[in-house]
Amino acid sequence: MQPRKIAFRRVADSALGHADAIVSRWLPDGRREGPEWVARNPKRNDHKPGSFKVNMLTGRWGDFSSGDTGGDLVALAAFLFSLNQADAAKRIAEMLGINPYE
Repeated sequence: MQPRKIAFRRVADSALGHADAIVSRWLPDGRREGPEWVARNPKRNDHKPGSFKVNMLTGRWGDFSSGDTGGDLVALAAFLFSLNQADAAKRIAEMLGINPYE
């Protein structure tokens, strides 16, 4: 039996439609600045918000101090919660009540 294929793009697009709720839940110490969520990076000893940003329109994110970056909220979940991409997509799909598979 072949493994089921994850619908990464659909999950990422669905997550982007709920970006405000998702990102504020994952990074509660942050704040909205225009199209970006600016927060501290919880994966390192970040003392103040500023270098870790998530674009709420595209899902792209990055920490300009550490060089960690990603292209969507699935990658952000994988980074924040130390998951692989498939597990991150499945976790987001479950949170949103959608089927993660194609």
